[in-house]
Amino acid sequence: MSRLLVTGGAGFIGSNFVHYVLEHTEHSVTVLDKLTYAGNLASLDGLPAERFRFVHGDITDAALVDALFSEHDAVVHYAAESHNDNSLDDPRPFLETNIVGTYTLLEAARKHAIRFHHISTDEVYGDLELDDPARFTEQTPYNPSSPYSSTKAGSDLLVRAWVRSFGVQATISNCSNNYGPYQHVEKFIPRQITNVLRGERPKLYGSGENVRDWIHANDHSSAVLTILERGVIGETYLIGADGEKNNKDVVELILDQLGQPTDAYDLVNDRPGHDLRYAIDSTRLRSELGWAPKYSDFESGLADTIAWYRDHESWWAPQKDATEARYKAQGQ
Repeated sequence: MSRLLVTGGAGFIGSNFVHYVLEHTEHSVTVLDKLTYAGNLASLDGLPAERFRFVHGDITDAALVDALFSEHDAVVHYAAESHNDNSLDDPRPFLETNIVGTYTLLEAARKHAIRFHHISTDEVYGDLELDDPARFTEQTPYNPSSPYSSTKAGSDLLVRAWVRSFGVQATISNCSNNYGPYQHVEKFIPRQITNVLRGERPKLYGSGENVRDWIHANDHSSAVLTILERGVIGETYLIGADGEKNNKDVVELILDQLGQPTDAYDLVNDRPGHDLRYAIDSTRLRSELGWAPKYSDFESGLADTIAWYRDHESWWAPQKDATEARYKAQGQ
């Protein structure tokens, strides 16, 4: 697997994976990315030219996908429309990218008999009650609640069908919420960090009781590489780092680590259909493939993330004003 193709590699978790692979392995990497608003070429700055190539294109472009698959040994499929609020405003791009795009890639993987790993989300399982001790496992039934999560669920099912029906050499991973460098400021943690860095008050949906299971993007990257190298074909692995925190606690931690009063935030309108709680049981990944997260302590991972945003304002500043204007128009 010396030649990897990474779809969506200019996005948040995709770019972190590209950096991780080039730093920790001898593989070469080609990134295929459409460069929607969530993709940023600056996230790929500084990569070694002799081992890295960027291709601007759409995963629904069958001819381009076919040509690229013929040149690579394995594909890691990160490309997705992934913002819940946007999927409520206009579901169509989510169907095009997450369903049609994944189908296009699977057909190329089938033709070229290439190793394929599909990146998915814990949101396909719906949500859990706040007082429920259960966590998602590989056997949890799908129960998506938004156009985004339903199209990701559909893409997972396509991968499983192509493995069973056509023998595609694929695996799937469903991951909890990522945080870390290169995340668009529309997302929860970077939005709050950059607000404070700009002297503005963070914004908290509803009462802030919604719980997410946080994992640092580097830990996600190491898990994906582990699955790519050692995962059993046709299997699904859940990736999580036991990082359950409610949104209120996260905002207060950000304020505390930036030296601000922990109550210096504003409550805003809750998001429609806002899932209550996600929680991942990654026992299978840890016990069968021997993976473990580096950032088992959320506070230390958050401190590193805050430091990155403090040091890289030139990366996030161009996105910030337009993002906040959009949220303001939505009352958020």
